[in-house]
Amino acid sequence: MNKDIDKKRNHFAFGKNWDEFLISINQKRITQAVESITEMLKAKTMHSLSFLDVGCGSGLFSLAAMQMGAKRVRSFDYDKQSVKCAKKLKRNYFPTHDNWVIENGDILNKKYVESLGQWDVVYSWGVLHHTGNLWVALQNTLSLVKPGGYLFIAIYNDQGLASKLWLWVKKTYNGLPEGLRFIIVIPVFVFLWIPLIILAFFQLKPFSRWRNYSNNRGMSPWIDVIDWVGGYPFEVAKPKVIIDFCKEKGFILEKLKTVDGKLGNNEYLFKRS
Repeated sequence: MNKDIDKKRNHFAFGKNWDEFLISINQKRITQAVESITEMLKAKTMHSLSFLDVGCGSGLFSLAAMQMGAKRVRSFDYDKQSVKCAKKLKRNYFPTHDNWVIENGDILNKKYVESLGQWDVVYSWGVLHHTGNLWVALQNTLSLVKPGGYLFIAIYNDQGLASKLWLWVKKTYNGLPEGLRFIIVIPVFVFLWIPLIILAFFQLKPFSRWRNYSNNRGMSPWIDVIDWVGGYPFEVAKPKVIIDFCKEKGFILEKLKTVDGKLGNNEYLFKRS
């Protein structure tokens, strides 16, 4: 049996990867996560604000919100192992705080979504495109934002043919037995990282990109490679499509960070009017 697949919905089991990532979480990574939120929201504190983490993964960004002083934080994930990871993180840093709630939940479950209420800041980085129904997931996420509140999301960029090829890679990876997945992971690693490493050598900064990668949201480069290759279901969207969809629902684009048509996530900050 393929241990990395959630058989119920044929999802890649992100939680196993997050469990390994927890070992590397320290205050430096937490600070980098805080800086990522601060940069997008242009706010150094979350005092008096509530924070909802949709698809919390390891729980790192919920932890960052707690350290920023959020009055309450709620984290949920469809993947039960991810929920365990987030709870482990809470035990390590905020064991006695009742204002941080972590639970198993499904953004596609309308009844569950309605039970969550509305929040000042709704955060969902690199999650909605893995649900199997991006547009329902996005619609449900929008409903969780208070009037005047903020939505911070990241969605995979639509690269046309390249995105279709990546979809094939992900399906192939998830269809292989665990012991054979190196057949996919190694070529992808070489494709993504070797050119960057070679460039760094020519710039007389060997491995600088690898060492500094965690400055981007406090994440680990190897964990992100595995997440990228295994991340299925997989959907993509161009910025204009996301912006128009949200605008129709009463959301104003405050900030946009694109990958300039390349591989990766476009980041959006919306405010509910």
